[in-house]
Amino acid sequence: MTRITLPAILLFSVVFKTHAQVGPIRKEFLNPTSKNVLVASHRAVHHEKPENSLPAIRDAIRLGVDIIEIDVKVSKDGIPMLMHDGKVDRTTTGKGDLETQTFEELRKLRLRSNGKITEETIPTLEEALRIAKGRILVDLDLKTDRIDKVIEVVKKVGGEDFVFFFDSDYEILSKVDAASKKFMLMPRAESKAMADSALTRFKPEVIHIDSDFYTPDVTSLIRDKGARVWINALGEPDVEIRKGNTSETLKSLTSQGANIIQTDEPEKVIRGLRELGLHR
Repeated sequence: MTRITLPAILLFSVVFKTHAQVGPIRKEFLNPTSKNVLVASHRAVHHEKPENSLPAIRDAIRLGVDIIEIDVKVSKDGIPMLMHDGKVDRTTTGKGDLETQTFEELRKLRLRSNGKITEETIPTLEEALRIAKGRILVDLDLKTDRIDKVIEVVKKVGGEDFVFFFDSDYEILSKVDAASKKFMLMPRAESKAMADSALTRFKPEVIHIDSDFYTPDVTSLIRDKGARVWINALGEPDVEIRKGNTSETLKSLTSQGANIIQTDEPEKVIRGLRELGLHR
């Protein structure tokens, strides 16, 4: 009979609990009338880890973040990989457009973190999703028009339950929608009329809105049609949160009905929302 040591039992317990996390998050995500405000970590948690990296994703899971936002492009030879910029210059030791380079070439590069070179490589989308699966929701920001390759990977890992696709290009989102009605979508709207159009066209799980038309009228429209309301703390709100003005900033961000906040300060935002009774 195989003997299981105490450390092994504890490890199993930790792994089981970690895998179980996404169920309640997904349930909340699909409840647009919930008063629980979800927190999305922009490019995962990148204060001390490279943005869009596997360690940054693991940090988000460790902190109890609800959603990670990651950016995907496709290498010259068809491998979806995580990268925000058009070029790899800012975040890696290389130069040039990711989509003009092969996977083998890109894997030789090292990611930078706060300007310092690390031992981390550019992750593939598959690697990122396998870490996220069962643990956290994923907002997949599409930085490519080679959407077929991205869809292949999401289907391969069984990502329909925890991945949602974000784009302001509705033709790209239409291709995603056509590939599977199981896919979750987040269209970006730039006005109330655009939000209404997106709701009718896609019946999405969430609508991304901007602060210049963030009104109760808009959020009521979105929530009444069964979607969550996503707003950014990126920029000035995050600056105020770093200064310690967390409570006032979060009250402002949620005052008109938004119930997902994307931030570069996920740990501070989670703590602040919990103090306001807005995050479980």
